[in-house]
Amino acid sequence: MNVTRHTLNALCIISALAFAMPARTYQSPDLAASAPLWRDRGDVASLNLFYGAGGKEHQPSGKFTFIKEDKQGTAPKFEVIDEQGIHWKVKLGEETKSETAASRLVWAAGYFTDEDYYLPDLRVEKMPKLDRGRKFVSDDGVVHGARLERNVKGQKKNGNWSWFKNPFTGTKELNGLRVMMALINNWDLKEINNAIYDEKSEGSRYVVSDLGATFGETGNTVVRSKSNPEDYSDSKFIQKITPEHVDFVLSSRPLFIAAIDVPNYTSRTHMQDIVKDIPVADAKWLGKLLEPLSDEQLRDCFRAAGYSPADVESNAAMVKERIRALNVF
Repeated sequence: MNVTRHTLNALCIISALAFAMPARTYQSPDLAASAPLWRDRGDVASLNLFYGAGGKEHQPSGKFTFIKEDKQGTAPKFEVIDEQGIHWKVKLGEETKSETAASRLVWAAGYFTDEDYYLPDLRVEKMPKLDRGRKFVSDDGVVHGARLERNVKGQKKNGNWSWFKNPFTGTKELNGLRVMMALINNWDLKEINNAIYDEKSEGSRYVVSDLGATFGETGNTVVRSKSNPEDYSDSKFIQKITPEHVDFVLSSRPLFIAAIDVPNYTSRTHMQDIVKDIPVADAKWLGKLLEPLSDEQLRDCFRAAGYSPADVESNAAMVKERIRALNVF
């Protein structure tokens, strides 16, 4: 009994410390205030959301040859090269569809994204047995349900950026991106998922480079989900509105028992603030940007990601509903 009481007391102290400690942030010393976060897409109603940022001309095709397995992160990944010498990063598992669809919506709003494509089947030459993701690969080297991320020539990653400390704090562009993360239910907003890319011809760009934990339910490890249309449709979007600010829903605080890991408990709890206290004017700004998107464009996001017809309709309808909500404040 004493052991249990002491354990609970210790957890209470750790939990209190987690709230008291300032969140750790990382900012590259090379951050430049002039680096872009957003770009005007012009006539949004004319954008092709089936092919997204890379367009039809960059879609993967031809033969692919295995290069190496990537063991970083939680999702199975490996690299391939195609007949044109272009390198691709292949991701497997539950994030493949959601990330493909999310990249198209975020791009349509004017933000920079990776060039992602989804292939239901991908034949890879010299395919070995993977350490992770073997269940997605058949004996003849065919990979099932693959997201391919194109390696852009001349692009180099130059660190990560923080949601809480960056050159865009207070701007409508950053606030719009915060709203966008709530709109697609992105619950994995770690700094490691935010990349700064340098390109010889384009300069620096700030990107949310991992959009896989989307279109499901936010929450702790027990309830959260990815790429689950039913969970996405049942989730709440707006938490609170005042005349000046709006709070959106993002639940990321771990279970109380997880407070034993103070850094993770702190960062996951602080993550919820990313979609809170957003100026109403900036939320409406994003809503107006997305309003011209047609039902067919929204469906194309999910068709391109390999969702079933029923799930295409469900996800597109929910996105449409949330865009509409941004325009009626």
